[in-house]
Amino acid sequence: MRKRCRIIYNPTSGREAMKNDLVHILDVLEKAGYETSAFATTAEENSAQNEARRAAEDGFEVIIAAGGDGTINEVVNGIAPLENPPKLGILPAGTTNDYARALKIPRESPLEAAKVIANGKTIKMDIGKANEHYFVNIAAGGVLSEVTYRVPSELKSLFGYLAYLVKGAELLPQIKPIDLHVEYDDGVYDGKASMFFLALTNSIGGFEQIVPDASLDDGKFTLILVKTSNLVNIMQLITKVLNGKHIDDDRILYVKSNKVVVQTKADEEMMINIDGEYGGDTPMTFVDLKQHLEIFANTDMIADDAMSQQEEQIQHDAKELFVKSVDEMLKEQENKD
Repeated sequence: MRKRCRIIYNPTSGREAMKNDLVHILDVLEKAGYETSAFATTAEENSAQNEARRAAEDGFEVIIAAGGDGTINEVVNGIAPLENPPKLGILPAGTTNDYARALKIPRESPLEAAKVIANGKTIKMDIGKANEHYFVNIAAGGVLSEVTYRVPSELKSLFGYLAYLVKGAELLPQIKPIDLHVEYDDGVYDGKASMFFLALTNSIGGFEQIVPDASLDDGKFTLILVKTSNLVNIMQLITKVLNGKHIDDDRILYVKSNKVVVQTKADEEMMINIDGEYGGDTPMTFVDLKQHLEIFANTDMIADDAMSQQEEQIQHDAKELFVKSVDEMLKEQENKD
C-alpha cells in the first residue's frame, strides 16, 4: 500500500518558486512511492497548523512544510502534540531558512529539496516547547531578537540575512538592560541582561558560528545570555560572535540545558521571539523535547560543516559589511566620549 504525503505550502513565500515547481515536486514524490497531494495555505489564522493536524489525524504518513521558517513552525505545531506524529519533510521557499540550512536541505530550489525527501533518509530531531507553543530553531528575547519581525518582507526576499544584519545595526543603540531571573539545569542567573537566545541548531539568522558546538538530537538547548548592555561591549561581542569566538567571553553565559525558565520583574516585560515570530511575553518556560520528530534530511552532509563557495562568499560579504558598520559606530561613540 502506497504511503500518503501531504504538501502544505505557502503560495506567497520567498519568490513564489514553490508554485512554479509544484507539478515537478509532485512527480518526484510520486515516483518515490508517495500518493501525494497539496494544500495552499490561506489568510485564515493557523491555516498551515490546522491542515497539518487534520492530515496527520487522517493518517497521512508524511507531512511536508513548504515555505519559510514561519510555515515550518506552524506545521510543527500541528503535528508535535500528537502521540505518533508523522514524518516531516521541508521544502524551503522563504528567506533565511535557518532550519533547512541546519539539515543541509537545498534552499535555492524546492525541487532539489524534494529529492532529499524522495531519498528517504531521516533524522530524529529535538524540538522546543515554549509554554504551550512548539518551535524548531530558536527562541529569543531582547531588542535584537525583534529584528526578524521589523525587517520588511520585501527586503527579506531580496537580501535575506543581509537585511537582518543591516536592521540589527540600526537597532543596536536601542539595547537596554533588563533584570532577568533565568533558571537552567545547572544553575540560576539573576542580574541585568540585554538579550538571550535558546538555540536548537547551529543556524541563527543565516550564521552558523553563533552555536559552533550545536547538537541536533541531544535533548539540550544552547542558552546564550548577553550580560552587558553597554553599546561598545555589545558591538565588540557581535564581532566575536560572527567569528565563533564568544563562547568563553565573561560577558556571555553560554551553557547547555534541557529546561530553561525566563522571568522578568513585575514592572518589566520582555517580548519573546519564537522561530522568527512574536511568541508572547515573559515569564516563559522552555523545554527541549529530545528526538521528538523524525525529519527528512541530507544526513550525509550534516556531519560536514563545509559550506559551498557561494555560501561562504555571501556570509563573508555580510560579515564585512556588518563589521564595517560596527567600526563606524564605535568611532562615533569614542568621539562622543
